[in-house]
Amino acid sequence: MAKKELLDSKLLKDVNLTKGSSGASSVNPGKGPGLSGKSFGIIKFILGILFLPFVYSACVAFLNEFALVDKALQWVFWSGVICFLAVYLFILEPVFVYNYGHKLVETVFSFFKPMVNVAPFLLPVYALLVFVVYGVLSIVVKSGWLIKYALFLIGFSAILHLVFSAKSIRTKKRDFLKENYIFGFSFILILNLALLALGFSLIFKEFSFVNFCNISFTTAHNIFYAVFKQLFLF
Repeated sequence: MAKKELLDSKLLKDVNLTKGSSGASSVNPGKGPGLSGKSFGIIKFILGILFLPFVYSACVAFLNEFALVDKALQWVFWSGVICFLAVYLFILEPVFVYNYGHKLVETVFSFFKPMVNVAPFLLPVYALLVFVVYGVLSIVVKSGWLIKYALFLIGFSAILHLVFSAKSIRTKKRDFLKENYIFGFSFILILNLALLALGFSLIFKEFSFVNFCNISFTTAHNIFYAVFKQLFLF
């Protein structure tokens, strides 16, 4: 009888050890992804900081080139931007318009799954559609009102995309350093400015996409060099 109790006690002890080891193994994997996720978040945060000079340089390059366009047409574009901001701040948030464009881009890229989650944030679908429609209509319609309507809609739709993309990224969870916002929105803004610059270079002879790229990279290079010189060169 004592021998049986000894065996039962030994068996119970082995079971408890087995549970303890399995429990420990279940905890460790939980820590692994968390640590790797934080490490990846820090990397994205650093890359986002490195993107900031390019954000500034792209804005400066775009404004410099767009300033060469006719003043009246510039005002039409900025009127579209201001009109959206007025609607967004004082009337309603047209998020349904953004969501429809989001789904439209998802449908277009449904054949390539990795782009389904990324392309809707990157591509200002309505602005691109306006560029395409204007390019087609301008072949047959020779009137000043066409470019004015196109510029107004491009300004309205471009800022709509930027505002709601920024809002979508900012509200994401597990963004302890705001790395998704800094990295993601910086990349979106740079790409959107590049696409607008490319479109305007096809519409306006005064707007040069090559100059836009040159000014962007030169300005960013000067910023990085100035920072490097201050930190490491005495």
